Amino acid sequence: MITSLLEQPVSQPSVASSFTWEEIPCSQCGSRHYRVQFEASDPCSETHRQVFPVVRCDDCGLLFTNPRPAPESMGAFYSENYQPHRRGSKLRRPLRKWYPLARLNGRAMERKSLPHHGKGRLLDFGCGGGSFLERMAEQGWEVTGLDTSMSVVERIRSQLKLSAVSGTLPHPELKPETFDVVTMWHSLEHVHDPLAVLREAYRLLVPGGRLLVATPNIESWPHRWFGTNWFGLDLPRHLTHFTPTTLRRMIETAGFECGLPRMIRHADWLRSSARLAMRRGDARWTTRLLTRKPIARLAAWGCFVAGQSDCMFADAARPLTSAS
Repeated sequence: MITSLLEQPVSQPSVASSFTWEEIPCSQCGSRHYRVQFEASDPCSETHRQVFPVVRCDDCGLLFTNPRPAPESMGAFYSENYQPHRRGSKLRRPLRKWYPLARLNGRAMERKSLPHHGKGRLLDFGCGGGSFLERMAEQGWEVTGLDTSMSVVERIRSQLKLSAVSGTLPHPELKPETFDVVTMWHSLEHVHDPLAVLREAYRLLVPGGRLLVATPNIESWPHRWFGTNWFGLDLPRHLTHFTPTTLRRMIETAGFECGLPRMIRHADWLRSSARLAMRRGDARWTTRLLTRKPIARLAAWGCFVAGQSDCMFADAARPLTSAS
């Protein structure tokens, strides 16, 4: 048992013995000194009896789920109808006209942060149902999807007729300096070794290539409001819980140039958090109000203006020249 966990007892998840669990050092700095911040249950579980600890590294401040399901056991926590694996609807054409305004006011447009008519090579890590791949292909991009779900990959190949491979990074079929853009839309928080994934993304990009990453922001006001009922927590599928500082630090550790992540408004995340909290017995009138779309939109706007949104977006680049 790791020293910090001896100092503060952790409730081990009560699941079938066939599952494999692992206790790890910090994936950012390698430290084995961390403290439990809170424990939460799986929002997709009907019984909510399983609890998963989230710890904070004493040395670099990174928050991560620990102990956690080992890679070979994670599939048990992803149902066949897992929402991100479904094929979503395409972006409506009229919204594209408003993209510059959307970027300024923080609307949930992080997946539209590329030129409308690309000519480069794009890798979407954690491509899910393939809607983003399809949209970028229509705009002229040469796209490749990467997802751990073989059924998702087969659907993209057969129905969308697009290139996709199954697995994670590094991947033997993906060669160095073969992509101009790598996107990670709410996928980095799911991987067991995010720094290794980012370093591989660096290797796959050409010099000057871009890395686009969106993740939940655990330092946000919505997390403070809802605590363990926050939609962006999603234990145990989310393994690393980033703040703007720790996300930027990890991206830069991987070799990229990266500015401070910008906030993204997600009123639907607020409504989802409020509904989950109410199902778990939260009877506060403020929680009930946030289930209403106009109130959630107003609250999401306030979070954005204050720099406290529960979603954030980082735009990084591989330097044109390697540091000497």
